[in-house]
Amino acid sequence: MSIKARYMRIRRITYKIIEIISKSMKTNEMIIELSTMINAPVEVCFDLSRSIDLHMESTRHTGEKAIAGRTSGLIELGETVTWRAKHFGVWQNLTSKITEFKSPDYFTDEMVNGAFKSFRHEHLFFAINDQTVMKDIFMFESPLGWLGRMANILFLGKYMERLLQKRNKVIKLAAETSQTF
Repeated sequence: MSIKARYMRIRRITYKIIEIISKSMKTNEMIIELSTMINAPVEVCFDLSRSIDLHMESTRHTGEKAIAGRTSGLIELGETVTWRAKHFGVWQNLTSKITEFKSPDYFTDEMVNGAFKSFRHEHLFFAINDQTVMKDIFMFESPLGWLGRMANILFLGKYMERLLQKRNKVIKLAAETSQTF
């Protein structure tokens, strides 16, 4: 590698590090937005999205189980669920509550207790002809100040996005193949 190529590589890496540090100093909150097109009625997608059993299926790789509150079936307004799962090699508990609910248009779950400083997950559903657009708006804030901000940028944001994408693939498959949970 030539000296100029090495210089350019070091420069790109340096700018990337500066960008990461700059972003980490601005906010501790991350927002993930996903849209998934599903060939199924909006009511089916809405119910599958609030299914405790389907959620456990979509997070099987983390060993996630519902251990308190609503532990199976369809979660409703005002109900809580406590999840136990292994993330980054550590068993963790997280309790969330359904704080908003209008079937089949939307529902929102918010963390009551868990590892995050806060999180809010808005589930929105739009019927378009015979299809449904399922939109997730997932907002979370990590604890530990600047360390949490760095974790968000370096790995936690992508990790959470992949979890949501995997969950949405499972919901889409179940909805399009008429599986029930």
